[in-house]
Amino acid sequence: MRKSLYALILLCLGPAMTALAQQQVKLTPERKLAFAEQIIANYYVDTIDTTKVVEDAIIAMLKDLDPHSTYSNADETRELTEPLNGNFSGIGIRFQMNNDTLYVIESVSGGPSERVGIVPGDRIISCNDTVIAGVKMPNSEILKVLRGPRGSIARLKVVRKSEPAPLEFVVKRDEIPIYSVDASYMVNDSVGFISVARFAGTTTDEVNDAMKKLKKAGMKHVIIDLCDNGGGYLRPATEISNKFLRKGDMIVYTDSPKHGSTKFEAEKDGDFLNGRVVLMVNQYSASASEILSGAVQDNDRGVIVGRRTFGKGLVQRPFPFPDGSMIRLTVSRYHTPSGRCIQKPYTPGEDEDYRMDMVKRYESGELSSADSIAFSDSLLYSTIRLKRPVYGGGGIMPDRFVPLDTTFFTPYYRDLVAKGSINKYALDYVDAHRNQLKKKYKTEDAFVQKFEITPDMIDGLIETGKKDSVEFNQEQFDTSRDYLLAIIKGLIGRDLFEQATYYRIVNPYNTIFTSAVEIISDPVKYRSYLSPAKEQK
Repeated sequence: MRKSLYALILLCLGPAMTALAQQQVKLTPERKLAFAEQIIANYYVDTIDTTKVVEDAIIAMLKDLDPHSTYSNADETRELTEPLNGNFSGIGIRFQMNNDTLYVIESVSGGPSERVGIVPGDRIISCNDTVIAGVKMPNSEILKVLRGPRGSIARLKVVRKSEPAPLEFVVKRDEIPIYSVDASYMVNDSVGFISVARFAGTTTDEVNDAMKKLKKAGMKHVIIDLCDNGGGYLRPATEISNKFLRKGDMIVYTDSPKHGSTKFEAEKDGDFLNGRVVLMVNQYSASASEILSGAVQDNDRGVIVGRRTFGKGLVQRPFPFPDGSMIRLTVSRYHTPSGRCIQKPYTPGEDEDYRMDMVKRYESGELSSADSIAFSDSLLYSTIRLKRPVYGGGGIMPDRFVPLDTTFFTPYYRDLVAKGSINKYALDYVDAHRNQLKKKYKTEDAFVQKFEITPDMIDGLIETGKKDSVEFNQEQFDTSRDYLLAIIKGLIGRDLFEQATYYRIVNPYNTIFTSAVEIISDPVKYRSYLSPAKEQK
């Protein structure tokens, strides 16, 4: 019976594969996989998408390797690489959906929309033949409609408050920059602040430009905000590290059993060797953010403030396919100059456990108390110059731990955020008062220093929340009040001026930021974090 069944299987496989099976030739894994795909394509009972079958097989293979080896199809690859390449083709606006309507928050300076006269407050109701307003279209679909090849035409129908009828604009799509630096401004007479959102192809130039601007304004010391920065390209991380280090200083090295070790050292003396440096990090600072933080910490060049970083130290190399899809395969691991492996522990194939790491940190108390983090002696390392103790085990542990601040967090605040009520109110307020606000506050400084949230505005926010089914709670509002009002003021200021305006207004309520300012403003306190090991208490 078994022999007859085997013969039937061989017959179904076809002459070539039957002969191969009869010869009992040992298949290589790659040929076996190809044969499996052919068998499924030619003999499966129902019609199937062979492309999907192959992609699912690739995904399954990578899943059992590590948490960061991934496959992406052509569309996913494009979405992944656009923010890192630093630009995309589109119409050049920053927008927000409010009550199913697309509001223009900002026309990119010098971009195609600004050139034809689209201004903040305009509502785009259609693009070419696609209606955008009133159809509950998700942001991802709106982006697909507004973006397109460079030189292609977007015919926009726009509603403007001051005009009785819709306006029509013909916009020629162009390359639109995606910025890495979200904000830069002077905190006080000598301290500058730079927020870096990602490490992309343009990040080094953007940071250089920001530092030049701040130096002209009197900056002698710098705070760099890497909170929530998930990383990106290695090169800008090493180039920015080099700004603070001397020629030959180790920045990071990779280690691989198959490819050996590769060292990345400062190529020249940096141009910011003397000023104090503080880096802000949190549990979502990852990859390239951890390379920069590890280089600064291990070389005793600055103080790291915040919470233990994510712990993403696996190096992925992209392997693109001709159809635009791509495998990003882990090929080595990142180590800081002292030898610490940045990657946190993981079990191959246990992705769910890996994804639950942040929940575990919260439940263990790590985010609220440094004492909840236990390091074994086997994870102890020393910094390069001062031999200060630093610990491995995954991520970068800051020199100054700052617990997660939940004092303002209430169910009422949470629901306002979840329903988008805060953004809606700020958008509607600016839309109704834009001309008066621009006339009264001619400069960003004037707005930051003089604008105040009025009782009528608070009532307006509460009413907006009620319309979104957020029940008002006086006690919870009082708990969240100061932070809520700061966010509203920040959103209004961002709409009227620039992204940095929001940071200037909201940062004083960020405990990682206030700790960074406290340390960098006091040379004695700053030096206490960078004292030799034998002098530390």
